[in-house]
Amino acid sequence: MGDMSKPIIICAPQPRSIELIFTDAAKTTLYSQYEVVEVDPFDVAALSNTTLAKARYILGQPPLTLDVLEKMQALRCILNVESNLLNNMPYDYLFEKGIHVVTTGSVFAQPVAELGLALALCLSRGVIDADVAFQNGTEQWGGDGNQQATLLSRSRIGLIGFGDLGRAIARLLTGFRADISVYDPWLPPSLLTDADVTPASFEQVITNSDVIFVVASVTSDNAGFLDAKVFAKMKPGTRFILLSRAEVVNFDDLIAAVESGHILAASDVYPEEPVPENHQVRQLNGFIRSAHRAGALDIAFKQMGDMVLEDMALMDKGLPPLRCKRAERETVSRMRSKPVDIN
Repeated sequence: MGDMSKPIIICAPQPRSIELIFTDAAKTTLYSQYEVVEVDPFDVAALSNTTLAKARYILGQPPLTLDVLEKMQALRCILNVESNLLNNMPYDYLFEKGIHVVTTGSVFAQPVAELGLALALCLSRGVIDADVAFQNGTEQWGGDGNQQATLLSRSRIGLIGFGDLGRAIARLLTGFRADISVYDPWLPPSLLTDADVTPASFEQVITNSDVIFVVASVTSDNAGFLDAKVFAKMKPGTRFILLSRAEVVNFDDLIAAVESGHILAASDVYPEEPVPENHQVRQLNGFIRSAHRAGALDIAFKQMGDMVLEDMALMDKGLPPLRCKRAERETVSRMRSKPVDIN
C-alpha cells in the first residue's frame, strides 16, 4: 500500500497511458505529490470503499454510475485525457456536487490545424496527384499541370464549428488574407467578429465557400447532417476537409460527391478505424486520406500531462481549474463522440 496521506488519483486514462502523457520530470512530480491508483476503466467500481471515498481526482473518463460516485465524497475533478467528453456518467449529479469535468483536448488544436492547412494546400494545388504522376512518368509540366489548381490566398473559406480547432485554423489562415466565414450555432456572433471571422448561416457557408473545414463535434443534434443534399449545394470544385469526427458526415454521400467529380475532399477521420482494406475510399480519386494522425504528436500528448498537473495544483489550493476546458452543464450531455481506440 502506498502513502495514503497524499491526495489519491484514480488513474484510468485508456487508451492513453501515464508514459504517453507525462514527461519523465512530470511523472516524477505526479508520483511524489499524489498516490496514484492505476486501474482498468471498467474496474473502478471494484476499488475499495476507502479508496473511492478518499480519491480526489480521476485521470481519464471511465464509465461511472451514480452508486459509485456517491461513494466518492472527496472527488473534485474528472480529468478527461481522451479529448472527447463522453456521455458515460450522470453529469447532473456531478454539477450538483460541484465536481469539475475537464478535458485536455485543446492540446490537439494546433497540430490538427496545421495538418488541415496542409490538406487544403494539397487539394488546391494538386500536390499529391502531381507527385504520383511524376513517379509514374505521366507528369504535366508548367501550366498543363495546373488545370484544376486554385489559390488559397484571398479565397472564400468556410468553417463549420469554431472551438479551439476552428480558432487555430483561422489564425493559420491570417497570412492568406482569405475571406473566412463561420457557422457555429453554439456561439454568439460577437465572439466570431472579435476573432476577425464573419458569422454566417449554414447555407451561406456551404454554398459560397471555395474551401470548407469541418471541425464540429458530433452531438445528439448533428449526426450525419452533412449529406447528399448538402454536398449538392456546394460549388463545383469545392475543397471539403474533415478534421473533427466522421459521424457528422454521411460518409457514403461524401464518397459519392467526390466520385462524381463535384467536389474534392480530404479526411483525417473515418466511420470505422482502421478503415477496412477493401473500402472504396482507399482508391477514390480526388480524396486525400490521413489515418487519424493529425493531432497524434508526442509533444501534444506530453502537454496533456502538464495541463493536468497545473490544474490539480490549482484545485489543491481550493481554486478552479484553468488550463483544461471545463464541461458545460447545458451541452456536455449532448456530446456523442465515440471514444478513440488508437493513440
